[in-house]
Amino acid sequence: MVSPPKYTLSYIDSLPKFDRSVSVLCWAYNEQLLIEQFLIRLHELLDRYVEDFEIVVVDDGSADDTHAIIERLIPRYPGIRLLANGKNMNIAYSFKRAINAASKDYVFWQTIDWSYNIQCLRMFLELLKSCDIVSGIRRAPVKVRSRIVKPIAGSLKLLGIKELTKRSDTIPKAIVSILNYMLVRLLFNLPLSDYQNLGFYPAKLIKSITIEANSSFGTPELLLKSHWKGYSIVEVPISFVPRQAGEAKGTRLKALSASMQDIIKFWFKWIVQGKRDFVRKGAIIRLKPSDWEIL
Repeated sequence: MVSPPKYTLSYIDSLPKFDRSVSVLCWAYNEQLLIEQFLIRLHELLDRYVEDFEIVVVDDGSADDTHAIIERLIPRYPGIRLLANGKNMNIAYSFKRAINAASKDYVFWQTIDWSYNIQCLRMFLELLKSCDIVSGIRRAPVKVRSRIVKPIAGSLKLLGIKELTKRSDTIPKAIVSILNYMLVRLLFNLPLSDYQNLGFYPAKLIKSITIEANSSFGTPELLLKSHWKGYSIVEVPISFVPRQAGEAKGTRLKALSASMQDIIKFWFKWIVQGKRDFVRKGAIIRLKPSDWEIL
């Protein structure tokens, strides 16, 4: 007999507002088509579920009306804090700047195209009271016993059409995402089911980690270093939502090349040369996908 979902939307909505403060990080480059809708939607969601919050948005040198739109919204939504890069610096720089600027107890991020479903946000925040980090995954965990075979078998499973269509806007972008996952999994042997998703961290924890990457590898780097420092990570289902307008920048050739270079460079530094802090490997907790009403 199949048990009913444990984390239903009605249960999540019944929870009181999260009683600890939250910083949400985001960065925008030429997102005039989406930025207003995004900030209003995010502010309304936070106001519904969180007592005290801020939205730290970095304008990464936009050449369109992105900056002006954000400035126009601030008087209506005072929780918005705007930071501006003098020129386009890339996602990694904006990500690190937003982390440094965060002033609340907990931190997570969301993309301007709302590419991750955070409908269960209130529950994700609640889990931070019992574990160190909440990490989103776009699929069920891979169940293969062999330590050597598991990363390969799990990654090959992702190449099925059903998984590809759930992972990104297009099949080529999904394949790139999976190849990236395969490489990180094989080189670093971090037994997580996803690396490029949303993460929910205590601010003190995330600020204590020096992010060395200057690419999208920064997100896996945070998970790696947190795991090596012994912090517990719980995986929760956060599904991908296709972009509705504007242009995605993360899968441009320049961005992909930078990520690949960082993966190889830091694998050589941390694993081959052993230039990392001591490793004690924190617990990884996998909640069953069937426990959740919405995936």
